[in-house]
Amino acid sequence: MSLTFHWFLPTNGDSRHVVGGGHGTPATASGRDRPPTVAYLSQIARAAENLGFEGALTPTGAWCEDAWLTTAMVAQQSERLKFLVAFRPGFVSPTLAAQMASTFQRQTGGRLLLNVVTGGESHEQRAYGDFLDKDARYRRTAEFLEIVRGLWEGKTVDLHGEHLQVEDAKLARLPDPVPEVYFGGSSAVAGEVAARHADVYLTWGEPPAQVAEKIAWVRGLAAEQGRTVRFGIRLHVITRDTSEQAWAEANRLLAGFDPQTVQSVQAGLARSESEGQQRMLALHGGGGRRDGLEIHPNLWAGIGLVRGGAGTALVGSHEEVAERIKEYHALGIEEFIFSGYPHLEEAYWFGEGVLPRLAAEGVWRHPYGDRSVPSAQVPFAS
Repeated sequence: MSLTFHWFLPTNGDSRHVVGGGHGTPATASGRDRPPTVAYLSQIARAAENLGFEGALTPTGAWCEDAWLTTAMVAQQSERLKFLVAFRPGFVSPTLAAQMASTFQRQTGGRLLLNVVTGGESHEQRAYGDFLDKDARYRRTAEFLEIVRGLWEGKTVDLHGEHLQVEDAKLARLPDPVPEVYFGGSSAVAGEVAARHADVYLTWGEPPAQVAEKIAWVRGLAAEQGRTVRFGIRLHVITRDTSEQAWAEANRLLAGFDPQTVQSVQAGLARSESEGQQRMLALHGGGGRRDGLEIHPNLWAGIGLVRGGAGTALVGSHEEVAERIKEYHALGIEEFIFSGYPHLEEAYWFGEGVLPRLAAEGVWRHPYGDRSVPSAQVPFAS
């Protein structure tokens, strides 16, 4: 089976420096270097589409632009790229969300994927009027997805749950195709929701041994439900012609981290209720240290010093990055969501440097059957 690669739309702004933010922390000043205009995000989307990325993740939260509205506009400037829209179930009714997804599919030719984000930070949730605690938010997410999936199947749904109630809910027009649901979470209740409702379980870029444990955990829970789940991983990437060039770029980014910003971000993330975020902090110690950040060959935890959520990057030559991808694939990872700073240029470094090598080895093919890897890149695959 061919691997699937997705890119990232930086709706929090882009830069030649790392743009921090997320998990309750604001975007850093570098996000103003390249504002997230529709024109710029469309440029990234078209590049990703041409290079062979199947979709693009768009984040959610107070630190970035709204994902639904932004992708609806960018979709009109692209042709086949799918949009992995992150959204929080507590902020919109399940019937309306099911209708929005159905409309999105019709207006874009079936290019919607959904990244369901329960929300790990209570203080951020309260700003949107959501006062449930974290475990209750996950239970609400389960009810939400039960309703939405029933509506997508054409059912008339009546549900009187702990948190959500709908009566005689039905869609006039069904989505075609039904959007796949991507979902992540490291807590016990998150695993239960993933096992029952996710098509793809997402993990952040932890070392392979830890990723293998997560895969076994969720796979076992899904089997108890009589289901199978695919697995994906979210990482940044810095890939260059040589390992030395890639690590020089990582060190350049690291040198640009303002110490006060690092201290402030780490203090904010230390208060996070997200188990996944705490696992990310543990990879670099959570104190902002700048040494020992290569936590596995070619896996660098430096991004997490200033950014919440995904905090690790694959760093190395094109050959080394391809090898790490195959290492994760051997564990059961089928989908990869990458990003890099700046997102336009890094898409080309990866698309022209790594993808041809994976294609030559038969583990990836361009998702659009009438396109191939640019012939100018074929010699690099030898």
